Amino acid sequence: MEKQRLRERVWDALEESGEARFPFPPHGRIPNFAGADEACDRLTATDEWADANVLKCNPDAPQLPVRRTALRAGKTVYMAVPRLREEHPFLRLAPEEVSDIDEATTVSGSSKHGVPVGPDEVPHVDLVVSGSVAVTETGGRIGKGEGYADLEFAVLTELGAADADTTVAATVHERQVVVDDVELDAHDVPLDLICTPERTIRAERGARPDSVDWDALGEGKLSEIPVLQRLDPR
Repeated sequence: MEKQRLRERVWDALEESGEARFPFPPHGRIPNFAGADEACDRLTATDEWADANVLKCNPDAPQLPVRRTALRAGKTVYMAVPRLREEHPFLRLAPEEVSDIDEATTVSGSSKHGVPVGPDEVPHVDLVVSGSVAVTETGGRIGKGEGYADLEFAVLTELGAADADTTVAATVHERQVVVDDVELDAHDVPLDLICTPERTIRAERGARPDSVDWDALGEGKLSEIPVLQRLDPR
């Protein structure tokens, strides 16, 4: 199924069922959903969570419980600044550096409490939590269509901060888990773990991109993202 049609179907399903949560509407974003706390609980019950000291997590509302739980568990969380547009494109939220975990893990609070760091300052990331609009049980992931989550992973891979030991997970509503045959692109990062309020799905890992897909980037992104200008081998 074509990706945008699938996004629209999932957004509609969450809205029409009453399972969407603030912010509204769910369309055009990583949708928040009823049961986000329970999906987080399932993620935190996994061995991958227990073994992780460093996370990279998306800033969206449904993953707020993940960010807060990680900091309270003594884990360090990195969040990308919007569109990677800064010279220091990641914000570090470390338990010993954060005085107010509840505020620091919000979108607005992360910019106040987070420490901006350059890409070379990000250590090895044990667990990546990616915001998703739709996922398949085989580990396919569809975001909201801008491609930044996959690009962030590719940048970390180029720098050696993400590798085969990095687990990629998503917390989603059951209505976001689809059985459609979705054609993914070469730069799409597959999921290892999918946690819904009802279950934990382990996918057999598909091929991961091992570098930035330079040919797929437009000149706009190259000109607007400093870290890409620095890494561009051309």
